Amino acid sequence: MLLKEYRICMPLTTEEYQRGQQYMINRHSDEQSEAGEGVEVVCNEPHYDEVYGHGKYTEKRIHLNSRLPSWARAVTPSIYVTEKAWNYYPYTVTEYSCHFLPRLTVFIETRYEDNNGKSASSNSAKFYKIKDQGITDADLAARDIDHLDIAYDKAPDKSYKESEDCTKFHSKKTNRGPLRLGWRDNHKPIMCSFKLVLVKFEVWGLQSRVESFIQKSIRDILLVGHRQAFAWVDLWYDMTPENIKQYELELQAQTNSKVLGRKRSSRSSSKKSSFASSSSFDSSHPKTPSDSGDHDNDDDDLFVDATCT
Repeated sequence: MLLKEYRICMPLTTEEYQRGQQYMINRHSDEQSEAGEGVEVVCNEPHYDEVYGHGKYTEKRIHLNSRLPSWARAVTPSIYVTEKAWNYYPYTVTEYSCHFLPRLTVFIETRYEDNNGKSASSNSAKFYKIKDQGITDADLAARDIDHLDIAYDKAPDKSYKESEDCTKFHSKKTNRGPLRLGWRDNHKPIMCSFKLVLVKFEVWGLQSRVESFIQKSIRDILLVGHRQAFAWVDLWYDMTPENIKQYELELQAQTNSKVLGRKRSSRSSSKKSSFASSSSFDSSHPKTPSDSGDHDNDDDDLFVDATCT
């Protein structure tokens, strides 16, 4: 297994980040979805946990299909990654499963704080559910901590857009940016996402290579997604939580219409839509995740919403 913690600072408060995160996730899902593939929202409902309080449970299916190599499509005509997320902001847990790669586990536990990620309180004691994955105190103590800089860390060339370059972007509504060298030490406001990411691929001869590749991909996704959340701040800053919720519902309906349009016609003979097949989830999904799922690798853009929750 490969365990890493990513700390991503943002020139926002945790309250602002919550709105920006939801805007970014839903916009990205819509932009990256098309007929037959993309992000399908199966379940999105209020949820209560005795430990974490009121929150939200979501299940999504990230349909890959044509984005996979031909050999994979020949083995199975339909491949999707399932994301299950428990959001008790400022604390969230996300896990993944993929029927195509049953030996692969990706589990992400996240918390959000109004600091720059260097405070004395920023320690492993605040990660709770990761131990349900067999992680020990010794594993946590040995974890690699990576402080990401949304302004100066290099992202994949294919993801670069000058309008999203935080060393150049200036927000008219907040008068924040461009971000200068050392901004994480003196910017006000500032908050930090603490993401503990566990990757397991227990296949002899491939484990180390695959786990390292997935962690590197997740790092790139986190960097790009958080850059966008700030670079798009003028688009979402005036939106209230109610506005964000309405935006989320509208885009989820729009995205599902794109993704499921082709699939519904192909499944008509079974008389079962994607929503119908998942209706039992309301009563069967666990209150909090204890068994991690699996994850598949593909086009990074499809997974921005998955890893940034």
